[in-house]
Amino acid sequence: MRGKHIILGITGGIAAYKSASLARLFVKAGAEVQVVMTPSAKEFITPVTMSALTGKPVVSEFFTANTGEWHSHVDLGLWADAMVIAPATASSIAKMAHGVADNMLITTYLSAKAPVFIAPAMDLDMMAHPSTAANLELLRSYGNHIIEPAEGELASHLVGKGRMEEPERIFDVLYRFFNDTDELAGKKILITAGPTYEAIDPVRFIGNYSTGKMGFAIADAAASRGADVTVVSGPVDVKPSHPDVKVVKVESARQMLSECERLFPEVSAAIFSAAVADYAPAKPERSKIKRENSDFRSLELVKNPDIAATLSGQKRPDQLTVGFALETDNETVNAMHKLQKKNLDLIVLNSLRDKGAGFGCDTNKVSIYSTRGLIADLPLKSKQECARDIISILSKYDPYTH
Repeated sequence: MRGKHIILGITGGIAAYKSASLARLFVKAGAEVQVVMTPSAKEFITPVTMSALTGKPVVSEFFTANTGEWHSHVDLGLWADAMVIAPATASSIAKMAHGVADNMLITTYLSAKAPVFIAPAMDLDMMAHPSTAANLELLRSYGNHIIEPAEGELASHLVGKGRMEEPERIFDVLYRFFNDTDELAGKKILITAGPTYEAIDPVRFIGNYSTGKMGFAIADAAASRGADVTVVSGPVDVKPSHPDVKVVKVESARQMLSECERLFPEVSAAIFSAAVADYAPAKPERSKIKRENSDFRSLELVKNPDIAATLSGQKRPDQLTVGFALETDNETVNAMHKLQKKNLDLIVLNSLRDKGAGFGCDTNKVSIYSTRGLIADLPLKSKQECARDIISILSKYDPYTH
């Protein structure tokens, strides 16, 4: 993406705050970013913020009031290698679809010669309205790329589709467009994610604090590189951002193993990021254990199957397996022991002693090892960035040189 010219259009919606992160991702990747804002967008995020992030003055009006300097939408349209409108409100989408050129952003869009990527953001009723659907379909017919919004809590505090896609996902779409990074095209990848719940009775379980964020970030990163990805996930709220990621939901370790055994023979690589419970109750009760009717003082446990070890023991020479190690002490020694004991090709180590790493965080700090030793020691970064690094290393991994 280095040296590419990107117009970042921002319209007047609450999701405009995400545009700052998106601009920063583009700039960090080496792109030149010119922000064009609608007048109402300035009510949500300031031009000063966007100018500081991009190093360029923000364009909003047709001319600068105090100097009379004209801002040529034609020149901008010729300059750009891509135009991204994020967020795109229902109003701006309607104007783009029907050529209502009443602000600098819409005239720039109408003059753009490069591909245009549109990330809608609005409340669920507006998103579902037939007029919005028709306008988006019209924009698609013109050749625009629509980055579908996600489902989640909206500004109205209602929950539904209309939440602007996350900046990291939008960045991935553009990165893939410019780089055609399909080095994993045709590869099938299996990923486990989240915790497992081991039933004590119908309402109680043994579990852990895993949220599944890291596993689903890896799934999105792999899919963005062209891989055919299936996630076998324990009970989590997180969902993949990439539309092509398939998800199989399970609860217990034995259910997860069963699904993984079904899928494993067809995959090129398996990444075991799930926090699988080591033990399960030996005899789960069929009915809820009543406190007043029970002298329940101890719980008999049995070992759960080791999913990573089981499948790595079955792998063919053309299959790679990657494990995760979350450690609290003797981190490297314990991770290398796990790598060798489970017959893994790679292991991703993180430590609970590192602030910002581990369960529940949006960031992670990892080190990646092969049987030959350390491959990469990555600094603290978002789980999406960390996932992209893990997939980049996996895609280039050669057991004879690593």
